[in-house]
Amino acid sequence: MMKVSRSAYYAWLNRPAKLITAEQLNLYRRAKVIFEQSRNSLDYRELRKRLCEEGFQVSDYGVQKLMATLGLVVTQRVAYKVTTKCKHSDAVADNLLNQNFNPVAPNQVWAGDVTYLRTGEGWMYLAIVMDLYSRRIIGWHIDKRMTTDLVSKAMMKAYNLRQPPKGLVFHSDRGSRYTCKQYRRLLLNYGAGACMGDVGACWDNAVVERFFGSLKHDWLLKVPQPTREHMRNNVTAYMRYYNLERLHTANGDLSPVQYEQSSLRKVS
Repeated sequence: MMKVSRSAYYAWLNRPAKLITAEQLNLYRRAKVIFEQSRNSLDYRELRKRLCEEGFQVSDYGVQKLMATLGLVVTQRVAYKVTTKCKHSDAVADNLLNQNFNPVAPNQVWAGDVTYLRTGEGWMYLAIVMDLYSRRIIGWHIDKRMTTDLVSKAMMKAYNLRQPPKGLVFHSDRGSRYTCKQYRRLLLNYGAGACMGDVGACWDNAVVERFFGSLKHDWLLKVPQPTREHMRNNVTAYMRYYNLERLHTANGDLSPVQYEQSSLRKVS
């Protein structure tokens, strides 16, 4: 039935099992744990970076072979639509960045945006504030209503955490929550200036959009989100993972927190 000859079967039966060393076994275990912690989102390059950070000596090809052996398959992302709109009656700031997302020090340029998150109980809305220097999320707020208070609370949390000097630039799109008087007044009180991307140009806030893509397609969409509370807990878990563990090419393959700590050591 299996179309295998008797001699081939007995040859296979008598063949000694392949043994692996304790070091290989440890490598397999750590690779599987790291991959599962990322919710099956790390490709072989990112997985190799994490393994090398832990002291394992492994090549790109070695990690590809390892992933095939362990059955570690990356779940592909899908595109999503950005739907933020601007009220024509609100003030719009100039685009000061022009897609230059690499300030030379912390608390020089922050960026923010709002995204939609679907649960079994209805929509939730997440506003974030990112320090573009390290790509660290320094403020965020999630709610079932998308109001100016949503983005204001994210900014307040970021400001209370960092206490930036005056002259900070905050970059966003031209959504009505960022162009309204209430939010402009908040920035003015913090001594911060507004900067806004052009209409219809999602790449003008590409770093934040990339973060939302990772949050949704590497994390949230991997598991059911039946309730708003479940979504809130999952977002909290990802913020911790993203800031403390997720490696960034722009940071020299360090997490945002590691990159900031490394910068502080260089200054001291």
